[in-house]
Amino acid sequence: MDDVVIKAENIGKYYRLGQINTGMFYSDARSWMSRKLGKEDKTLKIGEELKDKTGFWALDDINFEIKQGDRIGIIGKNGAGKSTLLKILSRVTAPTKGRIGIRGNVASLLEVGTGFHPEMTGRENIYLNGAILGMKRAEINDKLDEIIAFSEINEHIDTPVKRYSSGMYVRLAFAIAANLESDILIADEVLAVGDAEFQKRALGKMNDLSSKQGRTVLFVSHRMNAVKALCKDGILLEKGKIVHQGRIDECITKYQSNLHDKKNIEDLSHYDNEFFELLNFQLVDQDGNGLAQPMSNDDSAFVQIELNMKKIHHSFTIGYAICDSDGAVVYWSYLSDDYNENSSLKPGRNILSGEIPKHFLNEGEYNIYLSATLHYIQWIVNPEEDSPCLKLYIQGGLSNSPFWTLKRSGTCAPVLKWTVKNK
Repeated sequence: MDDVVIKAENIGKYYRLGQINTGMFYSDARSWMSRKLGKEDKTLKIGEELKDKTGFWALDDINFEIKQGDRIGIIGKNGAGKSTLLKILSRVTAPTKGRIGIRGNVASLLEVGTGFHPEMTGRENIYLNGAILGMKRAEINDKLDEIIAFSEINEHIDTPVKRYSSGMYVRLAFAIAANLESDILIADEVLAVGDAEFQKRALGKMNDLSSKQGRTVLFVSHRMNAVKALCKDGILLEKGKIVHQGRIDECITKYQSNLHDKKNIEDLSHYDNEFFELLNFQLVDQDGNGLAQPMSNDDSAFVQIELNMKKIHHSFTIGYAICDSDGAVVYWSYLSDDYNENSSLKPGRNILSGEIPKHFLNEGEYNIYLSATLHYIQWIVNPEEDSPCLKLYIQGGLSNSPFWTLKRSGTCAPVLKWTVKNK
């Protein structure tokens, strides 16, 4: 059809594991010829074997069509093949099999720094990217002020980008991709870096590009609330295959059910790491017994984490994130919020309990994800990617008032203190 701008037919991408070259053309050619003739490979050391006999399909049997002006969310676990697919669509790498048809120019935001020359200034990189898209210098000049203003790096635009922070990189890269003349915008985790204000502006800009300018947007993110806010349709990838295509709500629901299914709680050994062994993760009442559900809004409930600490680190903290049924984060809570308690962790068995506040959550279904991190250093268990999940159901107990007995709009339903002064 005339309005189809991307068409993938039986796309597959295969990667080999282990050693695939020696670093010298002569040795590689000699090794290849030996294997073809069934002879001993003279380039290997005594007793050494070539380790390129195995590989994996990062993508396999991928088929879809995307029309002009579509906003498509591509979601899936780490390793599902999302970034590989975007690299193929961006022509960074070629598929091993299949055919990809693209109509129009493609602007991509992949890894931080991709498409930038580190020795060139921000301004020079704007012209470089415009030239790659086939734009004339006069056309780039018309967009220059708008790009610089959106990126908010006016003072550093004539500084080599190798001196930029990751946030500055992303802001400039997004501003370039969104404002230069491209037909298709591909964004891979553009919201993973940058402050909340930039993330809000980026989502708004991508929405405008599609709805007002007719551009096609492909968006990858682990933030399901952002994907849902921007995209109408989605593609769910799992182990290199498409497991669902359709409305984004359906894709997100299936993704979340697959990501946090029952086996995550049954097999906690999956989350063992160098810092701790996860022994238990559950919801309990004030007596330490399993929580009866659905619970009332005014009941006492606790998130209990039992772990065997193997290694103590001064930046270590653990807690949970609670999300509503749409995947939006309601709040995060960490042991380190009470610093005195965080310092009480000792090697060996520890049982942690974090209280869920009464008269706070509305009626409905919630997901509670384990979170563990070395603060500002690294994730240990990332609640937005791979984490055990607990289900929480709340019904009733909203207040003691006869005026408030039913569920109200909104995620939270706090009973707040009011005072009246008669004068």
